[in-house]
Amino acid sequence: MDTSNKDLRTCSQGHKYYKSSDCPTCPICEQNSKPADGFLSMLSGPARRALEHHGINSLQILSTYSEKEILKFHGMGPASLPKLRTALQEIGLTFKE
Repeated sequence: MDTSNKDLRTCSQGHKYYKSSDCPTCPICEQNSKPADGFLSMLSGPARRALEHHGINSLQILSTYSEKEILKFHGMGPASLPKLRTALQEIGLTFKE
């Protein structure tokens, strides 16, 4: 791995990793915290963390938000919306209008 443009960092759990951006997320902790199933497991790390940061950890809670509100969250992009819509539809819910 080319680490010439990356800084060696150590997270609070003691994991050592290289990163070039100012993002504070440890990739090892991130991989360890990714859910194995459920709607959050279908999302990218940034999208999942955006929902978790806002306390959205169930589809019932997600359904109380509009798509526009969700897209305003840092880390959430339009590519995640189809996955979220499908997950909501599977249990008979939708985004708030």
